[in-house]
Amino acid sequence: MTAPSPMTAPVSTGEQLATLLRAALDAASEAVVLCRAADDTILMVNSAAQTLVPGLSAGVTAVDGLLPGLAGALAAGDDTFTDFYDGRHLQGQRRRLGDHHYGWYLRDRTDEVARADALRAERARTAFLAEAGRRLSSSLHQGRCTRITAELAVAHLADAAVVVLPVNRRQAHWVRVVAGETPVEGQLREPSLAEVPGLVEALGGFPPIPSKWLDASQAPEWLLPAGFGPIGALLVTPLPGNAEPAGALILARRGDDAEFSPEDEILARIFAARAGAAISAAGLYREQVDTTAVLQADLLPPELPQPDGIELVGSYQAAREAMHIGGDFYDVFGPTDTSADTVIALGDVCGKGPEAAVLTGKVRQTLRALRLVGAAPDEMLHVLNKALLESGRRHRFVTMVVGSVSRADHGRVRLNLATGGHPPPLVLRADGTVEQVPTSGTLIGAVPRTVVRPAEVELAPGELCLLYSDGLTEARGGPSGDEQFGEARLHDALAECRGLPGVVTVERVRQLVSDWVHGGTRDDIAMLAVRAPTRAPLSLRNGDRHQSPFAIDARRGDRRVRQRS
Repeated sequence: MTAPSPMTAPVSTGEQLATLLRAALDAASEAVVLCRAADDTILMVNSAAQTLVPGLSAGVTAVDGLLPGLAGALAAGDDTFTDFYDGRHLQGQRRRLGDHHYGWYLRDRTDEVARADALRAERARTAFLAEAGRRLSSSLHQGRCTRITAELAVAHLADAAVVVLPVNRRQAHWVRVVAGETPVEGQLREPSLAEVPGLVEALGGFPPIPSKWLDASQAPEWLLPAGFGPIGALLVTPLPGNAEPAGALILARRGDDAEFSPEDEILARIFAARAGAAISAAGLYREQVDTTAVLQADLLPPELPQPDGIELVGSYQAAREAMHIGGDFYDVFGPTDTSADTVIALGDVCGKGPEAAVLTGKVRQTLRALRLVGAAPDEMLHVLNKALLESGRRHRFVTMVVGSVSRADHGRVRLNLATGGHPPPLVLRADGTVEQVPTSGTLIGAVPRTVVRPAEVELAPGELCLLYSDGLTEARGGPSGDEQFGEARLHDALAECRGLPGVVTVERVRQLVSDWVHGGTRDDIAMLAVRAPTRAPLSLRNGDRHQSPFAIDARRGDRRVRQRS
């Protein structure tokens, strides 16, 4: 037998296993760093690990390596770590490889982290836009919408935001919000707009200029407060409105390294579209409110004059409280150069809401013109009937009562009343009796030939005549919730007001009807009361108080209602 050569040393089983382990790890597709368990020395970095962490090498301890996260895991006794190296997000997991070795299996999580960041960013953008939509839609006040726009922009898009509204009378209103400061607003003269890069174009509705094309150093000093610091990035975005721009949004970020990424600019555009729509809607609403206020000024019940010796009291409740106007109305026309009488009118036009209010305005203007030419109450109704029929609008009719009011002898008040399809007025006598004035007539504006039967009534001191619309008697409520207030209850309510002033009488009737309806649906209600004021008794020299001889009821038969032929 040949003896073994003294120059060849035998290979141990451990060395063979280590060699096989290194070969297997080096051929593995996973990135593995082989370490000795005794002292955490890195024994091997396979090819995949070298590619993932180029500077990682064998011969050093893992604690002193290039991965602080790995060193921290060893110090804490953890079997996992995460780290950021050379622009990559890494994750490592320790696995035992026999009794004397372990390996860190590394994984590149860069794409996974990027996807998670993108998802979080998208969720944040969605939450921001949802908050913007909720807050902007919560108000129709243009000033509040403008401030909300600037506040939201500072909270999510920039360090400062300025909202500039379109030029009006050569000035533009602006609102500025800086992070940590209260909103500031003011007026900007039109020539100053050109000092802000891209602002004139944005107010004109042109597409926004990318931020990288705007020189932030050219922003004027007045744009932001002195303590804001240097503007690193500027973005000017139009606020699209309804057919025309609603303004412009200026965003600024401080710092030399500040910038607006393409994603930021896209988000700013989406936000600006929503903000512009809200500001435009608020502006349109303001215009409508202003227009409505102007129209309502002529449609609301007038302030009643108080002719000498005649007490006038009116009350009006629209079916829709928000409108303040409706189909019922009353009006009073004072004396003219040719007539000392006061003319009163109360009517109910067909329909409700704005359409009825427009017809109400036309009827009142027609009556005013007829009053100026001295037309009698019945003549007014005849002319108004013809005017409505010739207007060309079908189904536009009105029920009315018109009267002339004048003073008579001994403190009495005389009324000449004419009605057209309207409930006849009621008279409350001094003894509590309630009478119905015997006047009648056909609807005004319904048929070519109208019939009007006027009547004359006199009121003694303390007596009252009430003109009212059918919304009062037809008000539904009561115990069943659907029972009409009715004429009988109205008569009883008036009778209980014997001797009371006109304003108290009208208010009591109004309150009784309101209690009857108890918050339910009701129609327009109009009331107009004419009262002869109570005359104070005269005192004689001896102090005895006697009734005035002028108040003697000698003409009781004459003061009762007389229907005119």
